[in-house]
Amino acid sequence: MTDQPKSIHDLKVKDANGKDVDLSIYKGKVLLIVNVASKCGLTNSNYSELNQLYAKFKDQGFEILAFPCNQFGDEEPGSNEQILEFVCTRYKSEFPVFDKIEVNGENAAPVYKFLKSGKRGIFGDDIQWNFTKILVGRNGQPVGRYYPTTSPLTIEVKTTTLYKNQFENQFTAINLMIVCLFCREMCRNSWNRFTKSFCTTINMLKVLDSMLVLNKYLFMFQLV
Repeated sequence: MTDQPKSIHDLKVKDANGKDVDLSIYKGKVLLIVNVASKCGLTNSNYSELNQLYAKFKDQGFEILAFPCNQFGDEEPGSNEQILEFVCTRYKSEFPVFDKIEVNGENAAPVYKFLKSGKRGIFGDDIQWNFTKILVGRNGQPVGRYYPTTSPLTIEVKTTTLYKNQFENQFTAINLMIVCLFCREMCRNSWNRFTKSFCTTINMLKVLDSMLVLNKYLFMFQLV
């Protein structure tokens, strides 16, 4: 029995050319994973808007992973080569397109088994149709699942929020580090002052002790 993946980064998939791709290469990135189809009524709007979303965020640690699937109405019947030609020629998409897979049933790809277990749909685990969108955070965990009819551009708000939270977390960490350094410096200064004060007190006691001894001898001298 194989170990269950703890994040999407623990999985491997094949690209459209049949080469293995370790999803750990996407660590630290926000991912939008979509099961795509070339002959669906949603094809044109989704590919067009996915391209817009990708162009806006691709340089900010964002990636779209497209997985062709023919399980819904036989609307992705072509080979990987035909699918790539369609996507790259007609829509000029720049995001990666992977090997055609199944997303439901016993033969569902491990990546989709993981994604569905993390984000259930309104009708259960199964993907309902082409262009279901699953948003994955930087830690490799699914954080959102969107209908096929949901415009990719409306997911922009959620994507931006992930970046904002990441920035806030980094900002908080920096603040904590500054506070820790400040406290350490305060403690060091206090200790130095205490040490200096303590040493001064010791010295004063020594002086007082010497004065007492001197007074004692002076008193004895006077008595004589």
